[in-house]
Amino acid sequence: MSTDDPTDDPGESGSADAPVTDPADDADGASTRDRLEAEADRAVSEFDDNVVDLLAWLLDTETRARIFVFLRQNPHSTSDEVADGTGLYPSTVREALAELHDEEMVDRRKRKNSGAGNNPYEYTAIAPSELVRSAVGQVQSQLNTVFNLDRRLLGDDEAGDVEPVRITVRDEPEE
Repeated sequence: MSTDDPTDDPGESGSADAPVTDPADDADGASTRDRLEAEADRAVSEFDDNVVDLLAWLLDTETRARIFVFLRQNPHSTSDEVADGTGLYPSTVREALAELHDEEMVDRRKRKNSGAGNNPYEYTAIAPSELVRSAVGQVQSQLNTVFNLDRRLLGDDEAGDVEPVRITVRDEPEE
């Protein structure tokens, strides 16, 4: 075999002192796998930030959105676990969890402990599809108010409001 043949094994190139390099390594020595993993981590981080932004719109604040995302990833967490996982102050987390529970965005139950002592609540976020359904009614109402604005401003409300906007959310079966 010739040394110019690309099918040659690097260990057979003739010199025992020649360093064997992985063809997947770039000039800096970073492997393709390392670069791909770094890009994947960056993409996930950006995706998480975009999800938090969208949820902040649906849930009113970024704090509530971060808590919701954490609970989707870590169901049955206590308020202390949520605070530790999100980096938010425990009092902020407790207040937000109470509000989210009152608004039926999270479910809670008492944690069962085998020993004596305090059994804290553990929280689980509702499914995102349920969150969307709850927001749809609000969005539909606001859109219909805008569409009926002229009628209201002009006093032409004899026939009552019309509802030209109707939003339907369906669960599509996965393929």
